[in-house]
Amino acid sequence: MQQAEELLFSGRQELGFAKGLFLGNFVADWVMPYPRLDATRQTELDSALNEVRQMLDRHLDPDWIDRNADIPRNLIDGLARTGVLGMTAAREFGGRGFSQMQCCRILEEIGKRDASTSVFVNAHHSIGIRALILFGTREQKAQWLPSLVAGEKLAAFALTEREAGSDAANVRMTATPSDDSSHYVLNGEKRYITNAGIAQVWTVMARTPIPDEPAKDAITAFLVTPDMPGVEMIEARMAKLGIRGTATGRFRLNNVRVPKENILGPLGKGLRVALTVLDFGRTTFGACCTGAAKHCLQLAIEHANSRQQFKKTLGNFDLVKKKIARIAADVYAMEAMTNVTASLIDRGLEDYMIETAMLKVFTTDRLWEAVNDAFQIHGGSAYFDDNPLGRMLRDARINQIGEGSNEVLTSFIALVGMRGPGMEFKEIYDTMTSFSMNRVGKAWNAGMSRLGATVRTPNVPVQSTELRGFAGQLGRLIWRFNVAVNRALVVYREPVLDMQLIQERIAGAAMELFASTCALSRWDSELQAPGRNGEKQPLDFTAPEYFLRKSIRHAKELLAKLNDNDDRALVALANAVLGKEAGTGSQG
Repeated sequence: MQQAEELLFSGRQELGFAKGLFLGNFVADWVMPYPRLDATRQTELDSALNEVRQMLDRHLDPDWIDRNADIPRNLIDGLARTGVLGMTAAREFGGRGFSQMQCCRILEEIGKRDASTSVFVNAHHSIGIRALILFGTREQKAQWLPSLVAGEKLAAFALTEREAGSDAANVRMTATPSDDSSHYVLNGEKRYITNAGIAQVWTVMARTPIPDEPAKDAITAFLVTPDMPGVEMIEARMAKLGIRGTATGRFRLNNVRVPKENILGPLGKGLRVALTVLDFGRTTFGACCTGAAKHCLQLAIEHANSRQQFKKTLGNFDLVKKKIARIAADVYAMEAMTNVTASLIDRGLEDYMIETAMLKVFTTDRLWEAVNDAFQIHGGSAYFDDNPLGRMLRDARINQIGEGSNEVLTSFIALVGMRGPGMEFKEIYDTMTSFSMNRVGKAWNAGMSRLGATVRTPNVPVQSTELRGFAGQLGRLIWRFNVAVNRALVVYREPVLDMQLIQERIAGAAMELFASTCALSRWDSELQAPGRNGEKQPLDFTAPEYFLRKSIRHAKELLAKLNDNDDRALVALANAVLGKEAGTGSQG
């Protein structure tokens, strides 16, 4: 975790919101007031959305894309013409210069209509050209960006291999420098690469030797084109369960000579490039899932209000209402989390890797539940091909796997979050076991930090008097969360690094705290500024109220299960079924 932070960040780091939660703090200025676009950017976004919607109405047919396993050229041209393929690229290179919040809003609209198209755009823009935008030299941007922004060329991000996916550091493709250092020779295979079969520019991660350290190597990012000699396209379009319109490919590089001028970012810092790019991609991932969940809600409402059973419309039955309320509440929070997380990027903050991971896990899981609930409300009709929910169900399943599996990210959230208080406890322990005057000051500060968090309930500063009750509940829950994290660290110590069932509950509670905070911040903003952003009707606040109630309750349940669970029986059964020896694996 420390190595990842050293790779990603430079300079003194301000305490972020998520890491603050694990330390028992409420870092209010990261989430409050709720982020809003200024008038100029909002007008710019409204105009762009109108243009994109009209283009999508003309050219986007999700059923055709699914049947033909292809995204038609006229749609790609439309996405380029309306600026979607270069949303955040600078205007001097042909882009729109959009902020991350604006970009997310455009992708939410696309995600509402078709997952294949949103994944295509995400692969091209959010991760495909993002490394070039963030790490490219001025010369590289001038050479590559104009044609990529205009849609004349398409981009792909090539990280995944047989042994490297969520484990991004396990890349095995090699890049060996030539004797004269003019180029690198790349060898290896990449798989499951979105857009690989149609892209003309790939951002490829490969291992390079570290100068003056013969026994060591590190990952470097390269710009590679498929027309280079030695490129072998093994499968241009791998057949898939869902998102069939995307060209997911597998290719091999056989002694491909790549000029040193095609290195993106510093030599040996490709892991930093990859992790930074994925942070951006997970944010737009959240936007796409939010759009799809909104579509699920719309389909569920329409069917519940029209379908009659037992002389009533489905919307009169409480078990149907339960599903619709759950989707509506989650949609509210998903949108709030996406906006807050995107705003962290727009504000130039650096350390938001836990927040983007939380957003990705939360929105992909809640979209899957929304699709399932909408499917159940539609009943048997959803099972037939004339209903979009079958396609949406197939499309949504990849989200919990792509750009870091949710299981890996769940452990990541818990472990990175616990590192802060863990280091403080370690400072105290080391001073007690090996006394040194040099350590006394640090140990004292660490002890006061842990003690202060234990006796102090964080203040959640809402502006609306109506919300102070929820703010108080949230503050007390953050205190309780910190106590639970402290206890886990003291009781389990180093073995907690392998106790994924404990990590899952801690990460789950942290995600609920982040989601609740974003929903509360949004609700507070809407109460303070009714009619903002062109709302023509009074806002209905039943969605945030229900979300906060169920989210806070769920977080309490997760924390209670840290002490009252069936983990030993679970692990014993799994070991028996897997044929492993008793005691193999972690238990809480």
